[in-house]
Amino acid sequence: MRVMVLVKADKDSEAGVMPSAEMLTRMGAYNEELVKAGVMLAGEGLHPSAKGLRMRFSGTQRMITDGPFAEAKELLCGFWIWQVRSFDEAVEWLKRAPFDGGAEIELRPVFEMEDFGEVLTPELRAQEERVRAEAAKLAS
Repeated sequence: MRVMVLVKADKDSEAGVMPSAEMLTRMGAYNEELVKAGVMLAGEGLHPSAKGLRMRFSGTQRMITDGPFAEAKELLCGFWIWQVRSFDEAVEWLKRAPFDGGAEIELRPVFEMEDFGEVLTPELRAQEERVRAEAAKLAS
């Protein structure tokens, strides 16, 4: 199963404060553990919301709101995508993450094609497989 690990923003990440060299070293070692264990599929930090935007969809209208956004606790500053055997395994990996100081992390399962049941027709499955194959080519 795949899970997404969502790292919540805080006032420092939203202000563009970079992590310390010590934190980057600890995070690098943790990421290496995840990769060696075959768990980490992707992981990235995100720029502050001041460099982003939100788009709201209403029918054919597209409304853009430029960042920054007010509620840092509702924002993300990074993410991982992990491949694990179970949600419990993901929880155990997350417990080992080198966070402190009140960091808040959200862990959520990623939908797999099987989760959609009969709604995912053979045509939609084939389309999804084609899209994923093309995306994998672009990523490599």
